Amino acid sequence: MGASRFATWPEAQARLLLAILFALLVISAFVPIEAGPSEFEVKGFTETIAPSSGDKITAERPRDSDLAVYDRVISRISGGEDYYDFIVGEHRASEYPVRPGVAVRLPTLAYIAAIIGPPGLLIAAVVLMIAVLAAWWKRISIEPENRARLVRFSLALLFVGASLGLNTYYFVLHELWAGMLLALSFGLHRPQPGGGKWIGAWLAAALALALRELSLPFVLLMAAYALWRRAWIEAAAWASLMMMFAIGLAWHLSIISAQVLPSDQLGTSWLAMRGLSGWLSNVVLSGNLRFLPHWLAGPAVMLMLLGWAGWKSHAGSFGTLLFLGYGFAFMIASRPDNFYWGMMIAPAMFVGLAASPSALMSLCRAAGWPLPKWTIARKMAA
Repeated sequence: MGASRFATWPEAQARLLLAILFALLVISAFVPIEAGPSEFEVKGFTETIAPSSGDKITAERPRDSDLAVYDRVISRISGGEDYYDFIVGEHRASEYPVRPGVAVRLPTLAYIAAIIGPPGLLIAAVVLMIAVLAAWWKRISIEPENRARLVRFSLALLFVGASLGLNTYYFVLHELWAGMLLALSFGLHRPQPGGGKWIGAWLAAALALALRELSLPFVLLMAAYALWRRAWIEAAAWASLMMMFAIGLAWHLSIISAQVLPSDQLGTSWLAMRGLSGWLSNVVLSGNLRFLPHWLAGPAVMLMLLGWAGWKSHAGSFGTLLFLGYGFAFMIASRPDNFYWGMMIAPAMFVGLAASPSALMSLCRAAGWPLPKWTIARKMAA
């Protein structure tokens, strides 16, 4: 969107990146995109939550066992029970691990859901969706070279990526809300050298972190980005958020560990080393890309990243580091049954598709290979 950072690249460097991009597009078209084989397939999770991309989803789906556990937790809190009085026993009864302690979710979402109920969650989802779209409309519109058509296209893609947040079936899933809040935080952030507007972004990220500890890399990157810009007050604010989270998580883990027995189940290691398949599977299966055939869904993720990398702005730089960082983490430390972690980044990642035609055009020009006037990329970038 706007100016592309590839426009001034040396020819040799541009050609190298084009070669890498072509290889990734081809590989990603054939890399398996799947949520198994895993214990979740036995439970029916992949059939009800994330069917293989291109598969048909049935109109009526049985409640997945994970979501059923969250349902029971919310029901018990609504009935007056305290979360920490029963959550370890609930995990044992469901044959879920309680070791390590992070296998037991933070209680934030359960209490919110118990207080406001299903109607409140639906209202919250709609309000959050509108807030995300509004924040990104303002964020994209301030780019000087962006045209109205490109802004509308970006918002349409963002809606496609974030619309899963309106599906009531997933409302008890922590990653769904945390990912939407991170998209809001990203959209609200207005960095400037030595300062900028960041309080709204801080508040949204704080709530995301209270819902799911997987939001921590986002907060770490925000803090590092503030330090790089010498925005000392903002950097201190992000550091204080991490400190408060560390204290809260330590308190949570101490309560859980006090109830753990030697016989309690130990969770399977996250170090699955799934490679590119882990990255693509998490992003595709946890969002609306799952409706595409594999050979389109995989390359679409690569084009999203290209768009972010080519967007010459603070948002482009931050988004590239954010999505690459989570992507590499998914390649190393994400089991097949953790694919829904992709919800942490999938909503905002779609914006990159709007910038990908311009990035591709600029990269081809820098490499000395301008595309013909009739190409789709040229028309979309115009």
